[in-house]
Amino acid sequence: MNTGWFITNTLAAFLLPPLNLVLVGLLGVWLLRAAARRRRPLLGKTLIVVALLGLTLLSTPWLAKRLLATLEAPPLVAIDKHSAEAIVILGGGTYRNAPEFGTDNIKGEALERLRYGAYLARQTGKPILVSGGAPSGGPAEGPLMQAVLEQDFRVPARWVEARSDNTRENAAYSAEILKKAGITRIWLVSQAWHLPRAIPEFERHGLTVIAAGTGYVNTAPTIPLDFVPNGQYLRYSHYATHEAIGRVWYRLRALFDGKEKE
Repeated sequence: MNTGWFITNTLAAFLLPPLNLVLVGLLGVWLLRAAARRRRPLLGKTLIVVALLGLTLLSTPWLAKRLLATLEAPPLVAIDKHSAEAIVILGGGTYRNAPEFGTDNIKGEALERLRYGAYLARQTGKPILVSGGAPSGGPAEGPLMQAVLEQDFRVPARWVEARSDNTRENAAYSAEILKKAGITRIWLVSQAWHLPRAIPEFERHGLTVIAAGTGYVNTAPTIPLDFVPNGQYLRYSHYATHEAIGRVWYRLRALFDGKEKE
């Protein structure tokens, strides 16, 4: 397991729902108990209400879908096979020791990306690069993605990047491979809400990037159940918060890197 990846994700967990709101609620309980002796429980009560209200609202499909939709890159409506030279598919996590397969496999979001990448390859005839390392240990994701592409979608992956631990490294190591092949223009395949953070990283390495998003948030008409909390949609709010924080962090790092080069 990569130590830097572990530390970063552990710290991030404290900033993201639901843990951040659970901690706010626990702080409120502690303040309420401490304040009981002084008869000033207002702050504790306020924090408890904020935590419960936040968890409730972020679990409602109506709010969660809208938070995530605000981050999505526009869909690739028209595919011009001459607009790029290759397709890059970013990893989305591994499914360790999958009992139904008897081996490691890839998660559902990565499958969505591979499916769309295979579709693009069939439409354009362009080669594919898959990108994904093994930050949490075990087999690297890149080779697993390549195997799924070839076995399940009958589409080959020409290049495999298997060293990266995060999106920044996806971009750096993929660009290194592509430039050696003389490729500078790509379609970048990932979740639609992830692309606005990923694209600038690839562009920093001199690549021209066309967003090829998948997994768009459902835009079906609003129904009454959209206002009822649902644990599934708390995951959407988690992603939205993660991406918002990630964008800020990446911009700060890019600014810092630029100053170092000066």
